[in-house]
Amino acid sequence: MRIAAAAYPIDWHDSWASYEDKLSGWVAEAAGQGADLLVFPEYGAMELASLAGPDAAGDLERSLRVVSDLIEAADGLHARLAMSHGVHILAASAPVWCGERPVNRARFFGPRGQTGHQDKQIMTRFEREVWDVRPGGPLTLFDTALGRIGVLICYDSEFPLLGRALVAAGAEILLVPSCTDTLAGYWRVRVGAMARALEGQCVVVQAPTVGPAAWCPAVDENAGAAAIYGPPDLGFPPTGVLAEGAPNAPGWTYAEADRAAIERVRTEGAVLNLAHWPEQDARTFPVVSSPFDAFTA
Repeated sequence: MRIAAAAYPIDWHDSWASYEDKLSGWVAEAAGQGADLLVFPEYGAMELASLAGPDAAGDLERSLRVVSDLIEAADGLHARLAMSHGVHILAASAPVWCGERPVNRARFFGPRGQTGHQDKQIMTRFEREVWDVRPGGPLTLFDTALGRIGVLICYDSEFPLLGRALVAAGAEILLVPSCTDTLAGYWRVRVGAMARALEGQCVVVQAPTVGPAAWCPAVDENAGAAAIYGPPDLGFPPTGVLAEGAPNAPGWTYAEADRAAIERVRTEGAVLNLAHWPEQDARTFPVVSSPFDAFTA
């Protein structure tokens, strides 16, 4: 398969037609390059807040409501684009109201009208302390024609047991839509994504937001680079980087991924991280305390 990871700018839109033209252009470009799987970033849907004008877009609470209210229409557009181009699309995640507060939800669309979603599991300090965006539903494994796919939204990629749960359930590809406002934040997610590729001997796709959006305080600064990672082992690059875009440069980054290569590295690799993972259980508990300072030569 051919994977496209978006480094996506959050733009101002004066009309729905402007947003539709942008998204349609991005999907057409990737599909035109032969992409089968398109991955958009975390909170890229916040650009929809611009449709309510600067006052609403510039207010943290009002922007949540505006975007959530427009997601049904945005989902319809994504579904049509996925079917018309014959591709799988992970839409940019968005706040979606569920109960008392919104969740951070990435929606997934297939070429035959399939739909699904993944909610973020572990919230950042900004989400939990300032914005009050809540954790959502459980981890989901999507069994697709391209392979078994899981989603770890940004911060979720930094927690190995979440990735492990998806890989143990059969995931061959992990999608990591991200939104980080600093280089340090980007690298935290990148290190997490590459670690998940190593541990799970799988392909991991990182798609970030990039550039300024000063009108939207939730995502006013964005730093990152799109990339596709694999395990640095048999059949994959020695760096583990299948493809990498330029930092903070909007556009698609493409890479080829082969399910057979994933299966081969899991069974014939120089190391077998996936198979050997359970061996940790017997070796991590209990941890023995050693009164080191009591020893003398």
